[in-house]
Amino acid sequence: MRTPHPLLLTLTLYLAGLGAAGQFSKLAVSFVTLTQVYSGKSEAILGLAVSLISLVGLILGLVAGIVVSRIGARRALVAALALGAVMSLWQATLPNLSVLMLSRVLEGASHLLIVVAAPTLIAEAVPDRYRPAALTLWSTFFGVAFALTAIIAPWVIAHGGLSLLIGAHGVWMAVACAAILLVLPHPVIPPAPAARISVLRRHLTAYATPGIATPALAWLCYTLTFVSVLTALPLLTGGAAPTWLAAIAPLVSIAVALTVGVAILSRHPAQPVVTLGFALCAGVAVAILGVGFTTVTVLALFASMALVQSAGFAVVPQINADAQSRAMANGALAQMGNLGNLSGTPLLIALYQGAPLFGPFLFLITAYGGGVLITWVLGRRAVAAMAEGRVSVD
Repeated sequence: MRTPHPLLLTLTLYLAGLGAAGQFSKLAVSFVTLTQVYSGKSEAILGLAVSLISLVGLILGLVAGIVVSRIGARRALVAALALGAVMSLWQATLPNLSVLMLSRVLEGASHLLIVVAAPTLIAEAVPDRYRPAALTLWSTFFGVAFALTAIIAPWVIAHGGLSLLIGAHGVWMAVACAAILLVLPHPVIPPAPAARISVLRRHLTAYATPGIATPALAWLCYTLTFVSVLTALPLLTGGAAPTWLAAIAPLVSIAVALTVGVAILSRHPAQPVVTLGFALCAGVAVAILGVGFTTVTVLALFASMALVQSAGFAVVPQINADAQSRAMANGALAQMGNLGNLSGTPLLIALYQGAPLFGPFLFLITAYGGGVLITWVLGRRAVAAMAEGRVSVD
């Protein structure tokens, strides 16, 4: 059978990514409605219903990489999309809160397998010349899904309530699953033979492997700041930021990633591009120490983060030679990304409360300085190991 066109393959997998991000955004964007539907329940508990997916990803991120490498990326992706569709359709019945929580745990497993399997498939199936652009597009799925949900959710809820919004997401997941079956009818990545290695040992081995640890730890440095800065903008700017800034900043990051990021990655390897992105972010952090969080410095920060975003996934296939190592690297990346999303906001706010300007600066410069060191030192070791053929985690 003919191999699908790279654009068709990429867009089909991107549909799956939008569905995965929708597993967050469908409840995050409609949180006020969620509290009305489950009136009388603690907002903190309902907030946990939103964040449970991150907790699952944090605990089982690397396990997902093992699963994908064992059963094959296509099979894992199809199963994850089918599970996600069933969970959303179940949630659309608005069950009691304990059942909703259980469904969110299962949905977390679905989400995790999607975000590991899909970029692994892109890296394996898209030709070298298109791969950086395809993975840069993939890196935007979270922000694009949240923007789309924010636009359509009020209309959908007004016409059919929260149940219609969640049910529509379930239909999206089912359509994405069918599209994957049609576009990728045969496994692109064959399953790897099973290996009897404990999960703990697998974690230790993976994070001791530069090709796996580099993108994962770099993504931790990135995710620590992206959501936290957006969340804390009213505090950081002293309430002086325009109301549109929180919406425009991530869109600026996406636009720069898809233009400047793609252009640079078409000419240069991803590893130094990630380092450059962190260095530019550190420079903006220094500027923030001087002039504070203004509209210009915030937009400059998110434009700089775009280079990290665009190259963060593209670096995985460039420093991991085989599909199994790439699946493990994407699993570790998901694990560290969830750690960053969970811990970044409380850390930044705590430092802000201690020192309103220097605290956030210390937070940013530590994250971005760490990103420079990780991608420059550990990243170069990964490139050297790749050149010498020392990339296996088995």
